Amino acid sequence: MRVLGVDPGLTRCGIGVVEGVAGRPLTMLGVGVIRTPAESDLGPRLVAVEQGIEAWLDEYRPERVAVERVFSQNNVRTVMGTAQASAVAVLCASRRGIPVALHTPSEVKAAVTGSGRADKAQVGAMVTRLLRLAAPPKPADAADALALAICHIWRAPATDRLQQAQAAARAARAPRLPGGGPSVRKVTP
Repeated sequence: MRVLGVDPGLTRCGIGVVEGVAGRPLTMLGVGVIRTPAESDLGPRLVAVEQGIEAWLDEYRPERVAVERVFSQNNVRTVMGTAQASAVAVLCASRRGIPVALHTPSEVKAAVTGSGRADKAQVGAMVTRLLRLAAPPKPADAADALALAICHIWRAPATDRLQQAQAAARAARAPRLPGGGPSVRKVTP
């Protein structure tokens, strides 16, 4: 499986591609950061993030995209920029029909280091070790993007099985009409 990891940010959007399967050695195919100037207007910055992500999608053709799930912080301005960059990543992948998964920072840290409370240095060290790199990717946003891709590769098989089981359970509970189709109930205001 080839996964593009996106650590969303408006000033620095970490991006990395990892290939492999759970239980086998993984390979980093590319890592970088999409940067936009903080003093620029929002629109051009979002366009630059979109163009950067599109270029990575064109070059690496991932099968899945893993994006860090935005969580609440004290700085609303930072959260907004992160959420906007996250939405751009989801949009770019969805436009191409590439499945997108959102992972929380603690899920990623736990998957890569064994602790959901690991710091940036620990994540960088484990990414370096797991991908057999000479040094941790810099800046930390790049290492975080690779960690997202690794997390998704490792979690995807179990997540896919869970989603299939949930879909089967919903299908089994859905009321059926005599013709075999699902029942539809019209609701009027």
